[in-house]
Amino acid sequence: MAYLDTTFQTQPSMLCNSFLVRIGQREMSVSKDFRKRFYKTNPLIECRAGVNAGHVEVLLLRNWLVVFSKATH
Repeated sequence: MAYLDTTFQTQPSMLCNSFLVRIGQREMSVSKDFRKRFYKTNPLIECRAGVNAGHVEVLLLRNWLVVFSKATH
């Protein structure tokens, strides 16, 4: 079974800025990237190990951060 969590704003004019999809024991989190990167990134896709063990971060179009990880519960 898949679960979908979103972070909706209180104002209807604001769009959803992140969401989390959980499928079994895996999670995929998609959010707008807010970090300042001090290196030149690939314009289409950039992949690296995540902050925590077992996480993989994929930066899409220098703007969207997709994090694949193992679910916590």
